[in-house]
Amino acid sequence: MRKGFKLPIVVILGLLIGLAAVMYTVRYGLSTHDEPTAIEAFIASKMRHWSVPSDLHKAKNPLPLTPELLAEARAHFADHCAICHANDGKGKTEMGQRLYPRAPDMTLEETQSQSDGDLFATIENGVRLTGMPGWGDGTAESAHGSWALVHLIRHLPKITPEELAEMEKLNPKSPEEWQEMQAEEKFLKGGNTSPHQHHH
Repeated sequence: MRKGFKLPIVVILGLLIGLAAVMYTVRYGLSTHDEPTAIEAFIASKMRHWSVPSDLHKAKNPLPLTPELLAEARAHFADHCAICHANDGKGKTEMGQRLYPRAPDMTLEETQSQSDGDLFATIENGVRLTGMPGWGDGTAESAHGSWALVHLIRHLPKITPEELAEMEKLNPKSPEEWQEMQAEEKFLKGGNTSPHQHHH
């Protein structure tokens, strides 16, 4: 006599949880305002790891670290990356906190423990299913810029207030911010314009 097929309780629980998740999504929708779940964070981390070509996992930065190279990387980062990652790399910007998953704090172990090649590949190729674009175009110039940024990422945990002030001047500005900066500069040089006076 054949016994009836029985689903293991773990499978039944999994199906019920999945059904509950679908019903919740249908009821409330999906929003990037929500914090990523542990499962989503795990998947994003795996996607980042899998996006790195195998020959790059153990690659070392080929560029020698010099003050000039670090200054070049700071300027590049301030102009291209800080809008999401912030000048200090902690990701506490309006844009970075509205991404899903959030822009990571690159001063922490999760980023700092990655190999040079892993960081390079993330910059060059981006990471699918996240807000991280691929900046590389396959040229030597692109590779140079990405390797320079790897040096800067390593430097972020010990970046100085002076370096951050220098980077702030290089961040992209709206026309209103430029106007306010010019008015402030004029005021500090003895002009009559108040630094907080806006012209329309």
